[in-house]
Amino acid sequence: MNRFFITKLQLCIFLFVSFSLSAEINISHGIAMHGETKYKSNFKHLDYVNPEAIKGGKVVFSTTGTFDSLNPFILKGNPAAGVSNLFETLTLASSDEAFSQYGLIAETIEWPDDRSWVAFTLRDEARWHDGKKITADDVIWTFNTLMEKGHPFYNFYYGDVVDVIKENNLKVKFIFKGNTNKELVLIVGQLPVLPKHYWENKDFEETTLEIPIGSGPYKIKSFDAGKSITYEINLDYWGKNVPIKKGTDNFGIIKYDYYKDRNIEREAFKSGEMDFFSENSSKEWATSYEIPAVENKLIIKELIEHENPQGMQAFAFNIRKDFFKDKKVREALSYAFDFEWSNKNLFYNAYKRTNSYFENSELASDGLPSELELKFLNKYKQDLPKDLFIKEFNPPKTDGSGFIRSELKEATKLLKEAGWDLVNGKLIEKESKKHFEFEILLNSPAFERIVLPFKQNLEKLGITANVRTIDSAQYQKLLENFEFDMVVATFRQSLSPGNEQRDFWGSQAADTIGSRNIIGIQDPIVDKLIEKLINAKDRKELITLTKSLDRVLLWNHYIIPQWHISSYRTLHWDIFDKPEVRPKYSLGTNTWWIDENKQGNLKERKKSIQ
Repeated sequence: MNRFFITKLQLCIFLFVSFSLSAEINISHGIAMHGETKYKSNFKHLDYVNPEAIKGGKVVFSTTGTFDSLNPFILKGNPAAGVSNLFETLTLASSDEAFSQYGLIAETIEWPDDRSWVAFTLRDEARWHDGKKITADDVIWTFNTLMEKGHPFYNFYYGDVVDVIKENNLKVKFIFKGNTNKELVLIVGQLPVLPKHYWENKDFEETTLEIPIGSGPYKIKSFDAGKSITYEINLDYWGKNVPIKKGTDNFGIIKYDYYKDRNIEREAFKSGEMDFFSENSSKEWATSYEIPAVENKLIIKELIEHENPQGMQAFAFNIRKDFFKDKKVREALSYAFDFEWSNKNLFYNAYKRTNSYFENSELASDGLPSELELKFLNKYKQDLPKDLFIKEFNPPKTDGSGFIRSELKEATKLLKEAGWDLVNGKLIEKESKKHFEFEILLNSPAFERIVLPFKQNLEKLGITANVRTIDSAQYQKLLENFEFDMVVATFRQSLSPGNEQRDFWGSQAADTIGSRNIIGIQDPIVDKLIEKLINAKDRKELITLTKSLDRVLLWNHYIIPQWHISSYRTLHWDIFDKPEVRPKYSLGTNTWWIDENKQGNLKERKKSIQ
């Protein structure tokens, strides 16, 4: 009897192990979030590059502010522009698919059908700039260090990874909490890999201006702290023939110059001090480029349409503040922002009003909730705003005349319901007798003209809104510590939202210094929808859940939506050549190259128009 029991037990164990071993394991050059990758295993290069692009020449870009660190992976400091590009990732996304990753440092990606783990086999030829081989030890050290000492973002992004195992010197395996976070096999590949031998005896949590060792196509050539940084192409770059990189990173020298503000930066571009400029002001786009260089095509001015999700740019409330805790108060203030007047008088009618956190994409909610959305939303119906189920969300709309009496009347009604009264021209809270006064914090003087009409309308409600503009470093520090009342914020989104939504809106992130939940949202319904979204079984369900989350965020009035444009506004001196095909979801400047004949003739062409 005992012998039979043992034999039976052994048989069960054998069958279990046999079943586990026979489970489908995928080994591939790439992986898609849903379905198959566009590019198959034998692809030579991406469709939107020129594999024969000439490498060389010098290009000058620009940015505003300053920098004091060459470590872009921590909360402290202001990292230099472009410095994160020194470090390659395990995999890299294409810009003509919703969400696919292809091997970069990793030659192959391995995962089971249930996506409960992922393993990467590294390329034998992958090297650091000092010639040492990139190994599994580097990957494991990087992951553990970023989780323990890196920017808080990494903890939200990779929180479902429970273990990292070295399979051999060139193979590393990531084990997950379960098999429900379907995007984790892709986003683990986005991990920037750092050299253990360089960092392990340094204080990773401190800013540094020591030039780090990287693995990418560029090295730091020189820098002037806070003012400029120059990169030079690494002719010995190990990855130049990897298919996902072929035809990219073509500039021989890349320099970033820093400017105090956008106006100085803009004028520097027009005078020829940099080669490329992305215009973010509709007024300047309409009025500042009627100059000979543009008229004679020395500067190429292009409005390029794109299909990128625009996310949400908005006045963002810090709902940790007592006067913004009430949803009715937040909604009331939205009636004081006259977008239609601003668009007509300030923006040359260049913009559209934003009414989704996932604007300009199939992920954006519109109309009333669909039957598929209601399957998720009805579970929380008693705790959600009633209007979510019976009205289409749209921000208040005016006639553009500047006279918004009816809108202010609606705002006053909401404020009264929330316990505020107008007393001698000032809005006073009934219980505390406090006057409604708050601060709008800005980091750009250019935004002051936009905020002023909003401030004036708030004054008509009896609200005092003080506007304060500070430098970018100070602004970032206050933002990271949630020390503000209201800011102008941009919440950027991808075509495949996932783990990062925890960092944007998750309850845990609301109390984590440096998180992107600057609003301070702590809503169990939002948390549940985020987790369902992360665990979506297919693209259809992902879209449905994203729209549902969008509605919940919108109807809680955490922000006052501003505007968007579905085009790039770019200007560049005529020194570049570009591939015939443009990437669907990016501008693709990393696929451009310098035409030496154009660059050489530019000085003479400039003389001809002077």
